[in-house]
Amino acid sequence: MTKLSIIVPVYNVEDYIRPCIESIFKQGLCDDEYEVIIVNDGSTDNSMGMIEDIISQHNNVTIINQENQSLSVARNNGIQNAKGEYIYMPDSDDVLIENSLSSLLELALESKVDLLVADFLKMSDSEIKNYKHTQQPQITVMKKTGEQLFIEELNPHHCYVWRTLYKRDFLLDNHISFIPGINYQDIPFTHECCLKAKQCIKTSQLLYIYRFDRPGAASSSFSIQKARSYCVAIGNTWRLRNLDNITPNALYKLEENVYCSFCIMMYKASFCITKLSERRKIVSLLNQEAPGIHFSHGIRQRILTFMIKKMPYTYVELYYIYSQIIYKKVPFIPFFSNYMHKENTQYSFR
Repeated sequence: MTKLSIIVPVYNVEDYIRPCIESIFKQGLCDDEYEVIIVNDGSTDNSMGMIEDIISQHNNVTIINQENQSLSVARNNGIQNAKGEYIYMPDSDDVLIENSLSSLLELALESKVDLLVADFLKMSDSEIKNYKHTQQPQITVMKKTGEQLFIEELNPHHCYVWRTLYKRDFLLDNHISFIPGINYQDIPFTHECCLKAKQCIKTSQLLYIYRFDRPGAASSSFSIQKARSYCVAIGNTWRLRNLDNITPNALYKLEENVYCSFCIMMYKASFCITKLSERRKIVSLLNQEAPGIHFSHGIRQRILTFMIKKMPYTYVELYYIYSQIIYKKVPFIPFFSNYMHKENTQYSFR
């Protein structure tokens, strides 16, 4: 039986794909223990050519070629074709830390948890090139319910799929998949996984190096098209409020996370979208994709809800003026939110 399926979506990453695939085969695992599913999402560069020799050296690699349909569709296709008891989904422009995955997989297989969440390092491109493997920190392992993981650990800034091992049957039995064709698909996916999981593990063991400064990466720019995706992600996350047996504490955290995602979206829009008509359109898109959305945790949230429902254009322009005056002087000052830039709070996975 295949223990692990590693799914790698690939689209125009010829400068980064080789280190990623090399790192997968440096995990202390035998080829017959796992499979690597590379989903070529219609790459037009030499991404696949850069790893052709590596693929030829291993008999546990499957290539799925598809027309360009988005990262989310590539991941969904990988999950549907996976045979492993657990699934892991790294991005093709990042790298795994050497010999980190084997012990995490063993822990997951022994405990049979739905989710196993590990830790990561965040590095620039130059830092990754000069990185030399260091000792793991003192490793902690905490068993949690899905609700505990959600309330205590899930930071809406860090909805990273690549730090978690997912039990394949858990995903399939709960019909959890990525929303096709959008950016920010990680947000509703990670929220749904935590809210539906029963048993989980959170460990401080380092698994992954996230490359945060790649030019052209999906997270490096913002546009009206990405704003539309953000609204779809927010709307689908908001609808998780309707899950059966969601507790008041989980519901409160879910609403706060959605509010935080909204604030992040508006922050990005204020600095990246220059056309007034497009900035106005964002609130219209939000009301369209999440018609019942409302924020009610405190007076600021209630005022914001009133404005986006009754005075959307006024709200957009006031936010834009505020951001231009305040944010440029003190980056990440929060507007209607105490969540902005909380990378080291109780809500962080780190």
